[in-house]
Amino acid sequence: MAEEVKVFRSWSSPFPLRVIWALRLKGVKFDVICEDLFNKSPLLLQYNPVGKKVPVLVHNGKAICESLVILEYIEETWKQTPLLPEDPYQKANARFWAKFSDDKVLQSIKWDVLLKEGKEQEEGILASLQNLRYLEEELRGKKFFGGEAIGLADLALGWLAYYLNIFEEVAGLKLVDQESFPSLVAWMQDFANAPVVHGSWPDKDKLAEKFVAMREASLGKETPK
Repeated sequence: MAEEVKVFRSWSSPFPLRVIWALRLKGVKFDVICEDLFNKSPLLLQYNPVGKKVPVLVHNGKAICESLVILEYIEETWKQTPLLPEDPYQKANARFWAKFSDDKVLQSIKWDVLLKEGKEQEEGILASLQNLRYLEEELRGKKFFGGEAIGLADLALGWLAYYLNIFEEVAGLKLVDQESFPSLVAWMQDFANAPVVHGSWPDKDKLAEKFVAMREASLGKETPK
C-alpha cells in the first residue's frame, strides 16, 4: 500500500517550503494542497483545528502541524539523508539555530524593520543586524550550518535566501552585503542553488506586492490609486 503524504501550504508563506525541501531531500513523494488563507478549506480546519494555518503535513491520515515540529517528524520517520547530525551537542546546536530563525531573525526583520518606521524601525535594524552577525559567525568556514550538506538549521533559515532581498526592497534599505556578511551571502547563494530548493520560490513580484500592502497597512498608509 502506497504512503499518503500531503503538504498543505499557501502560495506566499515560507514555512511550508521548509517541509517541501525536507521531503525532497529525503526523496519522499508527496502531494501539495494550496490553501487560500482568507477562505480556508474544511479539510485544513479539520487537520489543524487549533492553529488553523499552514503548513500541515498529513501522513497516512495523521496530521502534524507547525513547520519545525514537522521537520522533526520527517527526520524521525524517514531515516535517509539525515537532517540532524548524530552527535548530541551538534544536534542541539542545529535545533538552537532553527529556533533562532523564528524567534529572533524573522521577528526582527519582518515585524521590526519591514512593518515599522522611524525610531522603532531604527531599533529593529540594529537588532536585525546583530542577529545576522550571529549567523555570519556561525557560518564562518562552513558551506552550510551543519557542514557540507543542508540540514535542519538551513531549512529553517532558508527563507533568508529569497525573502530577505524582497523585504529590503520593500523597506527601501539594505541589511546584508558581501563586505559585511561574506559567509552569509555565500550560504544564501549555495542554498538557493541547491536542487531541492531551486524552482520552489513564489513569484517575486507578487510577494513584493503583498509585503508592500502589509507595510502600508501596518503604517496606516493607503496604497496610491
